[in-house]
Amino acid sequence: MTGELLLITGPPAVGKMTVGRRICARSDYRLFHNHHTVEPLLEVFGHGTPSFERLTLEFRRRVLEEAVEHGVKLVFTFVWGVDDPAEADLVRQMIEPYRDAGLPVRWVELYADLETRLARNAGADRISAKPSKADLAWSDAHVREMEERHRMNTDPGDPTLADELLGDVEHLRLDNAALTADEAAQRVLSWLEPH
Repeated sequence: MTGELLLITGPPAVGKMTVGRRICARSDYRLFHNHHTVEPLLEVFGHGTPSFERLTLEFRRRVLEEAVEHGVKLVFTFVWGVDDPAEADLVRQMIEPYRDAGLPVRWVELYADLETRLARNAGADRISAKPSKADLAWSDAHVREMEERHRMNTDPGDPTLADELLGDVEHLRLDNAALTADEAAQRVLSWLEPH
């Protein structure tokens, strides 16, 4: 069986989707970013409602299962509270189909300072793919709130639940604050080359 999962995580506006797109443009990976499920469900159910949460998880799980079944090399991007047990459980459920099939899971973690992320938050690429981010005042406040409330990056000197869950997974921590999306994608692809 073929197929592979490349997780790209990091805080909001760090560049996960944009870097993921560049990786896919230069390889045989396909992109599944978190807002592929978020945007249509927001319009129907509203953020955070039980239906929104249940369907977001179900849609993501089904896409991942189908990707495994059809040998798709998938880039999946999302924000992850790396110390949150509930989020660790969701990630466990999402990677289960790959692990059950004996397929590779790799993890790229992007990080950048808050100032860089706030500048990227207004990017046209981000807003066109994520209409819910078009209200920049709200979106900037959301980026700041997430920064205050959640730990969204690991630290090699301070293990997290994410490290426990994906301890056996190849992991690249990439500070992309001073990198263009193309440069970050090239670094990821170079890291993936031996595979």
